[in-house]
This record gives sequence, structure tokens and C-alpha cells, in this order.
Amino acid sequence: MTNFLSKAFGFDPTKHSVRTEILAGLTTFLTMAYILAVNPGIFSALPGMPGGSVFTATALAAIVGTLVMAFYAKKPFALAPGMGLNAFFVFSVCLGMGHSWQFALTAVLIEGIIFLILTLTKVRSWIVNAIPGTLKKAIGAGIGLFIAFIGLQGAGIIVDNPATLVGLGDIIHGKALVGIIGLFVTAGLVMAKIRGGILWGILITAVIGIFIKDPATGAAITTLPSKAVSLPDSIAPIFCQFQWSEILSWNMLAIVFTFLFIDMFDTMGTIIGVHQGAGLIKKGNEEIPGVEKMFFADSIATICGACFGTSTTTTYVESASGVGEGGRTGLTAFSVAILFGLALFLSPIFLAIPGAATAPALIIVGVMMMPSIKSIHWEDYTKAIPAFVTIIMMPLAYSISDGILLGVISYVICHAVAGKFKDISVTMWVLAALFICKYIFI
Repeated sequence: MTNFLSKAFGFDPTKHSVRTEILAGLTTFLTMAYILAVNPGIFSALPGMPGGSVFTATALAAIVGTLVMAFYAKKPFALAPGMGLNAFFVFSVCLGMGHSWQFALTAVLIEGIIFLILTLTKVRSWIVNAIPGTLKKAIGAGIGLFIAFIGLQGAGIIVDNPATLVGLGDIIHGKALVGIIGLFVTAGLVMAKIRGGILWGILITAVIGIFIKDPATGAAITTLPSKAVSLPDSIAPIFCQFQWSEILSWNMLAIVFTFLFIDMFDTMGTIIGVHQGAGLIKKGNEEIPGVEKMFFADSIATICGACFGTSTTTTYVESASGVGEGGRTGLTAFSVAILFGLALFLSPIFLAIPGAATAPALIIVGVMMMPSIKSIHWEDYTKAIPAFVTIIMMPLAYSISDGILLGVISYVICHAVAGKFKDISVTMWVLAALFICKYIFI
């Protein structure tokens, strides 16, 4: 058995413990399993994408990606459809730009294939180095604000206001009340460093929703399911539903690039950050062993996820919780994959969870994505202005892609006006020119 574990997962009995690896996998699963409730809720805004099918696709994408990470990369990281990327898919590409979800799935598939090619040819590192660090940090924070804004809307805490565009909702009744209570419950669990605090927050908030009614309908915010266990819903309605008629359009190019850009830097940041936090990077050597294999797992997961019918699948920063518990090998990732497999048969429970219960999770995840801005040089306006534009335009324009595109454009313009031409790479000039053309002609 030890021989198998060593070959399959990179397990070393002199350094690792089977018990520790499995418990680390459980910890990681508990901290990221909220995606099984959140993802179907986000996709429910799109006609033709049944919640049950999206739930199954979400779990399958997580299982495939995490298994590749476990057996091929032999690393303790888990994957699932990414937060922020799913919001971009639904609210920007489909609802904002008016594209079909089939169009968006096609963009995800193409992005995954390109990511795979970039990984195999190692072109990825060249692209990564061309994007300024300031924008990389700003993108994470901007997505965090956007996710939190979606959560506030989903709970009815923030609502439409004809005079000011947005305003405060009725926070003492209905789903808004449930969302606010859930936010403080979840915040308390996270601050207390309870394992799986976000997931427990969702579940507790959903239970609270049983006892609070919607003042408009008189129905409880949370409706109990008729059964707890069932066979997974079929993914047939969303499986391989691709639209090839616009694959050469400017819109497809911009959307594919945005998916690719976010996925690339999100994965890179997670891998580097978790390795550094766990002390797995040797001093004086910034290279991470097996990084291309981890990117390979990420690209395969994205391709498979698109086929299953969900948004870009990426490496989860919540993997840090399992690594913090001592997970060091692919056995940790394998344990996560097994738990996602078991969750497939509990879809009635996850699908009964209302948006008001998942909203606190979105807000807390948004908070978790904010620390990157502390290392932005705010005193240098050539860097601060593009970073601020990137961050603020994502929630206000209700578009992650517009935040990134405008951030790149403003970076080039600010540095050019300041005469800092040496800080603008050829790649950034090309990207800025393409994005300006996009706004003029599309």
C-alpha cells in the first residue's frame, strides 16, 4: 500500500501521514464545498440551465480536475468552478452582453484549450511576466468587490433605486434579514477559525430561513426538500452545448482572453501563495517544483468543465486550509475528490439552499480577495490610478471584463503621459490597442 501511495500521490511514509492527508482533504472540502450551493444559484439566472444539472456539472468538474491534480501533479490542491469566473460567465457575458450560455461555454472551452497549449509550450510564463504586478493585484480585489456586490443583491440587502441607481433594501424583513443574520453568523465562524466556517455559515443561515417568511408571499425563505438523497441530475441539457458561429468575432476574442487572464493569474496566485504560506518554497529559489503539472491539471479541468456545462474550473485558494492542516501530497486532493463524489448524491439538500443563505458566503469570499491591494504602491499615481480603475469599474460597470480592459488601457495611458515608456512592455501596448478598438468598433 505504501508503494502505491508513493507512486500514485508522491506520498513519503517518512514525512507524511495517511491520517493527516485525509483530514487535510476533509478540511479543504469543508472550506470550498459552498460552491455546490452557490454555483447553481448563480446559474439559475440563465434560462435553460437547470439547477440540478449545474450542480452535477459543478461536482463532476471538481472531481475530474482534483483527480488530475492528485495523480498527475501529486499536489494537495483542489479545483472547482471558480468564484468570479462564474459571475463573469452569467452576469457579464450572458446577461450583460446578451450572449447565450452556449456562447459562453464555447469561450470557456477555447480558453481551456489555449491554456493547455500555453502550459505545454511554456509560453504561459512569458505572458504572466508581461502583465504588471499592480494590475494582477487589483484584479483580485476588483473581483472580490464584484462578488460581494452580487451577494448583497442576491439577499436583497442592496436593491434598485430609480433616483440613485442602487439603495438599501428592507433589511428587517424577509431574505434581507436572513442574509444579514447569516453574514454575522458566517463572519463569527470565520473569525473563530472554525473549519468549514463558510459552509457551516451557509447551512446555519439556510436553517434560519425556515423560520423567516417573505412578506410578499408569506412563504418561508427556505423550503425544506422532500428528500435528502437522490441520484444526480442528468447533465444532458447542458452537456457539450457549444455555439461555433461566432468563434472568430471580437467579442469571443475579448471574452476568451478575459477568462484566460483571470484563470491564469488566479491559479498562479493560489499556487505561489499557498506554497509560500506553508514554507514549501526554498529561500533564494522562487521556482515551484511541478508548477507546469499544476497548470496542466487546471487546463484539463476547465476543458472538461466546459463539456459538462459549467464555467471555468480553477485551483481553489481554500486549498490553503488543507495545507495548513498538514496536507502535502496528492492524497489530500484525492480525498477532496472522493468527498465531491459523495456530495453528488446530496443535491436536494444543496439545491434547497436559498440565495439569501449563500449571499453571506459571497460577501466573505469577497473579503478574502481584498488583501492583495495592500501591496499596491498607492503613492505612485501611475500605478495607483490603473489599479483603482480596475477595482472600481468591476462592480460599478457590473463587468469583470470591463474592469480588466479599462485597467490595461489606463495603465498604458498613465505611464505614457508620465513619460515612463520603459515601464510599458510591447505586449501591453498591443493589448491596450486591441481593447481600445474593442470599445470603438464593438
